[in-house]
Formats: sequence, C-alpha cells, structure tokens
Amino acid sequence: MNIKLYSLNAFGKVIDGGNPAGVVLDADQLSENQMRQIAKKAGFSETAFVQKSDKADFKVQFFTPNNEVDLCGHATIATFFLMNKINLLQAGKYTQETKAGVLDIEIKPTGVILMNQKLPEFFSEIDKTEIADSLNIPTEMMCSDLPIQVLTTGLKEIFIPIKNLKDLFEMKPNFEKVAEISKKYNVVGYHLFTFETKFKSTAHCRNFAPLYDVPEDPATGTAIGALSCYLFQNKRINDKQSENLVYEQGYSVGRPSEILGNLKIKEGKIVEVKVGGIACNIQQKEMEI
Repeated sequence: MNIKLYSLNAFGKVIDGGNPAGVVLDADQLSENQMRQIAKKAGFSETAFVQKSDKADFKVQFFTPNNEVDLCGHATIATFFLMNKINLLQAGKYTQETKAGVLDIEIKPTGVILMNQKLPEFFSEIDKTEIADSLNIPTEMMCSDLPIQVLTTGLKEIFIPIKNLKDLFEMKPNFEKVAEISKKYNVVGYHLFTFETKFKSTAHCRNFAPLYDVPEDPATGTAIGALSCYLFQNKRINDKQSENLVYEQGYSVGRPSEILGNLKIKEGKIVEVKVGGIACNIQQKEMEI
C-alpha cells in the first residue's frame, strides 16, 4: 500500500525552523498498527492521521515513533495549515475529534491556525531538588518565587521556571533521569521556561520528552497553552496581556520557533485556552507500508 505523507515545519519562525510534523490526510483505511508503522518510519516527533468523524469535522490521531499520544499541538497546526494551503479548507472555524476531546480550530484569513485546548487542570507541586538533579543543575538556577508544577490543557507536563536564558541554553539534562521522573509523575515530559527572551516575547522555552523518544522538542503547542495558564495563575501575566502571548522555542536545537498563546479571562477565571501559529516548508512523498 502506498501512502502520501506530507511534512511541514509547524511554528517555524524561519523556513528551516519550527517543529517538523508528518500528516497523512486519508487515514480512514489504516489500522492503528499501520499508523504506528508509518509514524516510526517517518521519524517525526509526531505524525497526524486525519479521518472522518461522526462527532466533529475531522478525527485526528497522533503517533510518536513509538507510541500514540492524546493530542499534539504542532501536528494539529501543521494539519490544518496544510489543508488550508492545498485548498481543502478555507478560512473559518472547524472541530477536530481527538483522544483529548473534541476541540475547536480556527483558520484565520492570514493563515494563522488557532486551536482550542481544554481548560487547565493543576496537579501537584514537585520538590526542586528532585528536578534539579535530573537536569544536572543547582536549585539556585530555578526561580525561587514560582513552583515546579504538573498541569495540563491536553497533555500533562512538568513546568519548570529558570532564572536566566544563558543557564537555560547551556543546560545538559540526564535524559534517563528525566524519563524516570516523567514516568513517576505520569507526564509527557518537562517544559522549562525563562522570562529572559531574544525578541521581547512572553517567555523562552525548552521541552524535554525522552520518555517518548523525543529528547528535545523544538516547538510544543500543547505545553504552551498550559504554560499560559500557569503564568496567569501565578500572576505573571494579567487579563489584558493574556490575549497576545508570544513564546520562543527551538533555538537551542537550531530550529527557531514562535508559538502564539491566547487566554480568555472572565471574572478573574480562565474560560478559554488557545495556541496558534503557522507552518512552513510543505513537502510530500510516497511511502510504502
């Protein structure tokens, strides 16, 4: 069987930046085992498989090279950006069925894709010493006035505030320990951030997910939604700032990325979470399975 596989760099700030994702548009006839094979062979951190749905406009499943995940932000952006660019979809509002629920998608006339995420769930705070040991850093490199905490707007991550950009850049984690701790707390991985940025953005980020064979992710849409909620919860952004958030990621792996965040706040509470961006460098190839 021949499959048409597209690839795009989601959230790319430059053509060779962003997070590469695979997209298979006609996946209704594929078994889950075949999807796994394709994702492994494609080798992207995630590949999206688009199918018909009786609950939404589309059903989308996401596979890493070794596992299925409930949701993938950058692969969602890539999927809807692609369908818009090849004229399968026009600007407007759509829905996608995922294992994280039915989520709203908006294609802006500018080509920016916005995806809704679930409202945040906040979980336990984690001792800094345990995390610092896995990152091979002293606890003093972490912000003392912000918690290390597990939360999710679709996928659970551990959020880790770092004081400055230089330390974040030079960090060399022990990926075996990161994977062990990720498994212990039932999370996809670590999302680190600092308020020191290159382009006056909201935060600069790095993401480690070795448990899913992704040592470092260049752009992590699902984590950005949760990070926006974390920053609002901890009073680092206010109601007015929450609608125009911009995050940098991927510079430490040579893949500059820009991810947009948007929170809707009502009476001091988060009532809607969105992340967004564009994609670039569309390519396609035939794959035999």
